[in-house]
Amino acid sequence: MLDPLGIALPGMSRPRLPVGAGLPANIFRYVVATSAVHQALLSLLTIIVFVLDVVPLELQRRAVNDLVEGRAFRRVVLIALGYTGIVLVQGSTKLGLNVYRGWVGERAKRDLRRRIRAVVAAPPAASPAAEAQGIASAMIVAEVEPIGGFLGESISEPLLQCGILLSVLAYIVHIDPWMALAAFAIFVPQFVFVPLLQAAVNRRTGARIQVLRRLGIGVIANGEQKDPSGRLDEQMIERAFALDMGIFRLKFTMNFLMNLGTHLQVIAAFLVGGWWVYTGRLEIGSVVAFLSGIGRLTDPWGDLVNYFRDVTATQVKYRLFVNAIDRFSGSEPAPRAIPG
Repeated sequence: MLDPLGIALPGMSRPRLPVGAGLPANIFRYVVATSAVHQALLSLLTIIVFVLDVVPLELQRRAVNDLVEGRAFRRVVLIALGYTGIVLVQGSTKLGLNVYRGWVGERAKRDLRRRIRAVVAAPPAASPAAEAQGIASAMIVAEVEPIGGFLGESISEPLLQCGILLSVLAYIVHIDPWMALAAFAIFVPQFVFVPLLQAAVNRRTGARIQVLRRLGIGVIANGEQKDPSGRLDEQMIERAFALDMGIFRLKFTMNFLMNLGTHLQVIAAFLVGGWWVYTGRLEIGSVVAFLSGIGRLTDPWGDLVNYFRDVTATQVKYRLFVNAIDRFSGSEPAPRAIPG
């Protein structure tokens, strides 16, 4: 016998419904199928946001240079007004982008919840299967939240962070290629250790989601006297704990190394840029803008790392969601029970 998630449980019969969920297996296919036009509009807003993100750096450079060179203070006031206008435009655009993202994500949650409602067949209220199916349905409904939230930013988020990274890097190279090269050389090791550590985190994240799903089903199984001692549950609890600790160690080690790289870039900018200001090769405003640019690289790089971490976790959750809906609808053959 199977519960609605495809897990073998005693005393339960598999629900048979005439209509399947019709969901694609990959979450990005679902994104395109349900929100392609909205993703295009989100991408357009995203491009506007990251293009405007570079303008304040140039305005900072000009303001500092004008002050140092003793030019009319009116120029600094005009630059400050321009800076304010750019910040307002960019902030308003980003506000609209975030609200639009939220709307797209909530729209996806509504769609998935409607699919659940359409395919779940409730057994007689007094049967043991009713309680198990109700718990399983609640689990699936809860899993809609991260899936829908990811859908709203699935394309615009990496586009935004990559756009900020590339535009700021281009501006830094424009200020001084050699100083940019020195900072980039310190940044290169992150291209090695970040993917390696992130891949290890992704593997543990996927395993953790599977363990927690099995643990939830184990609670139902124990209620049916499948494992009255609870040994299997205890093993899965310990396994989830070990996976969580492994994720914490890897994640915070990666954060430490990324922060160290950022500070080394700042030190390199101080040394190289300071020497060139001292020798008259570079303006001090360029060094200030360069340091601000390095600060702006930290957040998008970290956000990209977090995004690719979320991709793995959300894809696993989405695949489990699709499989569970297919079990409800009876559109796939009964799978084997997940081994303990």
